[in-house]
Amino acid sequence: MVLKVRWLLPSCLSIFLFASTAKAANLAFWHFNANQNRLDLTTDEAVRPQVEVMTDPSKLEIDLPGVVLEYPETRQRVGPVIQDIVVSQLDPQTTRMAIELAPGYTLDPHQVQLLQQSPNHWLVQLPTPQLLRSDYLFLQEPLPVEQAPSINPTFAGAIALGGKMTRPRQQIASLMTRYKFLHSGMFFLDLDTGNYLDINGSRVFPAASTIKLPILIAFFQDVDAGKVKLNERLVMRPDLKTRGSGTMQYRAAWTKFSALETVTKMITISDNTATNMIIDRLGGAARLNQRFLSWGLQHTVIRHLLGDFRGTNTTSPRDLVKLLALLVSHKLVSLNSQEQVLDLLRRTTVRTLLPAGLGKGAVIADKTGDIGFLIGDAGIITMPNGKRYLAGIFVRRPYDDPRGRNFIRQVSRLMYNYLDQPLPMYPVAAPPDGVVSGSTTNRS
Repeated sequence: MVLKVRWLLPSCLSIFLFASTAKAANLAFWHFNANQNRLDLTTDEAVRPQVEVMTDPSKLEIDLPGVVLEYPETRQRVGPVIQDIVVSQLDPQTTRMAIELAPGYTLDPHQVQLLQQSPNHWLVQLPTPQLLRSDYLFLQEPLPVEQAPSINPTFAGAIALGGKMTRPRQQIASLMTRYKFLHSGMFFLDLDTGNYLDINGSRVFPAASTIKLPILIAFFQDVDAGKVKLNERLVMRPDLKTRGSGTMQYRAAWTKFSALETVTKMITISDNTATNMIIDRLGGAARLNQRFLSWGLQHTVIRHLLGDFRGTNTTSPRDLVKLLALLVSHKLVSLNSQEQVLDLLRRTTVRTLLPAGLGKGAVIADKTGDIGFLIGDAGIITMPNGKRYLAGIFVRRPYDDPRGRNFIRQVSRLMYNYLDQPLPMYPVAAPPDGVVSGSTTNRS
């Protein structure tokens, strides 16, 4: 006899299990954290998920009424017990996310938690999977053993890691004590040695206009793939016009701009309307979010078009440095597109954050963000001697408080001065008479 049981979540969650919202929505982003057994999902309109635990086969179904999937059915492998996540269009007005378990396992429906973060942002917390009955596995093939993860000696699979930068960390910790009313996170990576500084580098912050950096990389990926032409004309529809930074908002709706002019304004003057036009041209937020995730960016998510003054779009310092590491390691775009990306980033007009702490002759290719209560910057710094390093930093501050800028400037100066020191010279044994010896250098 085939066993099939449909478990409904307990009544404390029933307030969330309603019919479809009237307006169709899209699945903008989703990510399953295997370490925490947690599904994070975001739609571009309000939605109320419906959740059921099923057996035969064992799975958790999350239905999203009123959500239309913008891409074909996808399957993501997770592990040996929680095995796969399948996202598909159940019917014309419902998207289904199925979390599939290994045979013989199930989930206690009373321990599944549906947590609302906002009307369009939900977390589904799964309990530890349980065996259905003790003798079940004797009838099945043994489950694969979870292998311990291997140690990866590289950053983003691209830069060989060195050691932690302890001296500047101590200096910055002292600076943070003086600015204790600020909440900051930062990540710096020396491209020559692989040495790094990580202070709250994985902390998630509102992205503000730094979200334009991964959008820029995605744009030139599509240029390389022939999906976008730099001279094609983009239409500034009324629904894409927005306030905030930039000048395109003051032009008449339906004005046409070349793709190159649009992406240039998105970066150099941080034009919000231009950004929305590029997001639209690249297929929308959902497709971009999936691409960001494929690059290994765990916290970089577009939840709303620009201007996102409430800070719902997110990223982290580590994510942006990882993106830059992939860029300079030629992992994402062609050499020609890489140079165009760097040229645009060198031409940004805001110079009050990381650039303000650099020494004379240094060149930075960066993108800043500012939404009043938060500022951030990420970039590639080239020193006069040719040395390069990557930087990403965010600061939450009292609204428009200039001390936030001062903090970033001082951190930037500390890191620049540290990395600008000459490599220490170590003595070597005196050579025999008449033999000329070289010196050995190293950096701790």
